[in-house]
Amino acid sequence: MPDELARAGVSAHKNQPFMLRLGFALRGLAHGLSRGASLKVQVAAAVAALLALIALRPAPLWWALVLSACAAVLSAELLNTAIEQLADALHPHDSAAIRIVKDCAAAAVLVAVLGALAVGAALALQLIIN
Repeated sequence: MPDELARAGVSAHKNQPFMLRLGFALRGLAHGLSRGASLKVQVAAAVAALLALIALRPAPLWWALVLSACAAVLSAELLNTAIEQLADALHPHDSAAIRIVKDCAAAAVLVAVLGALAVGAALALQLIIN
């Protein structure tokens, strides 16, 4: 069956049971945490944000906004890591085109971080006003 899937251009990772696919995702997360200094900092910031939510007890909407912003940053960083790994594996030499791809992926992380900071600033302003 795996040979048939490969000939059909289908990855052996497709159509696997949920628990197996969850294992793939957790392995990716572990890889990102083991290799990415930025991801470690962003996870620490997400934990700090969660602790702040617990301490401040804002309305449920703020919980959703802050946690969604944290998830967006972590997701963007993981995708950035995946793109960098893939680009390095496929084209290990310096390349202007690959540099642009990596820079765009890094910019996506930056945009997510700026969005998360905006959510945090809006929450802080809301708390100050009330």
